[in-house]
Amino acid sequence: MSSSTDTICHTEGCGKPASLKCPTCIQYGLSPATFCCQDCFKASWKKHNEVHKLEKAKREFVPAPFNYTGTLRPAYVTPMRTVPDNIQKPDYAITGEPKSEMETKLASKILIYTDKQIQGIRAACRIGREVLDIAARAIRPGITTEEIDVIVHKACVEKGAYPSPLNYRGFPKSCCTSINEVICHGIPDARPLQDGDIVNIDISVYYKGYHGDLNETYCVGTKVDDNSKKLIKTTYESLMLAVQHVKTGNYFREFGDIITKHVTKEGFSVVRSYCGHGIGELFHCAPSIPHYSKNKAIGQLKPGMIFTIEPMINAGSWRDELWPDDWTAVTADGKRSAQFEHTLLVTETGVEVLTGKIESSPKFFWEEEGDKKQ
Repeated sequence: MSSSTDTICHTEGCGKPASLKCPTCIQYGLSPATFCCQDCFKASWKKHNEVHKLEKAKREFVPAPFNYTGTLRPAYVTPMRTVPDNIQKPDYAITGEPKSEMETKLASKILIYTDKQIQGIRAACRIGREVLDIAARAIRPGITTEEIDVIVHKACVEKGAYPSPLNYRGFPKSCCTSINEVICHGIPDARPLQDGDIVNIDISVYYKGYHGDLNETYCVGTKVDDNSKKLIKTTYESLMLAVQHVKTGNYFREFGDIITKHVTKEGFSVVRSYCGHGIGELFHCAPSIPHYSKNKAIGQLKPGMIFTIEPMINAGSWRDELWPDDWTAVTADGKRSAQFEHTLLVTETGVEVLTGKIESSPKFFWEEEGDKKQ
């Protein structure tokens, strides 16, 4: 081990001045961990060596052969994390199979939730909002989506919630991070975000028996082009126009007409392969809510129904393709995509946005730009 100016020993709980640098860190070109003595180095080796294993795996990772539609490529994905035993988990947490969704006899029936159930879903949605805001504050050039996933996982656990995506049908991470041409279900990995990227963070949590679900798309750094900003803002506007139409007696099929009308006049297109969904005790259930016009969705809105609206809007063609990981959906032409999502409760008088922003939520870029002009 080499020596240098004293810092604090890397060994947990030691606290002594340290001048011995880890040679393996130096070999990999990493910022080297320092130790006060050989004994501390040996005592910490097993845990510290995980950093080297991760770096080695990242460098050896080779994307699967595939005709990628855009410039983005998959990077190394770390092993699935665990959730403490004291946190209530959905039925798929161990097996990966959501049996309650597959076996329910209510698959085609739209549930009307009781006040008690609504209270539980509202609590899950509030935690989801808080977690998304924490993740949003971490976005910057150079951070990896893996690091964002760690932040999300830790925040969920600290709030006593299970990150709903984790092991849902085998999904390996605690949130979805969809960059640039990725439409949805992007897997957090070792690729650093770049100045000029756009990224959607999709957060779902399971808290005391109930799920909440929301997502937002953000600019990374200061170099995002104007059309990407227009795409993001238009997508958000299309969601909120649909939210305004959540009223008792209206039809589910009408949301697609509202969304499509708004985005097409701005020169964008609506993804057709993915839709909004019912949510509550189950992560996904009836109704299914398409976001495109002239869809065949059945049913009318009634008080006590809870579901998501989550339009995915593309800068070019509405068509999509799937990466070899069987999760990452991308635009067929490689152009960018944006998405926003809220969990919504139909009330007697209109709608309650269960995942709405709170006072401490970060502002959208157009809100910040508006503040600067004042």
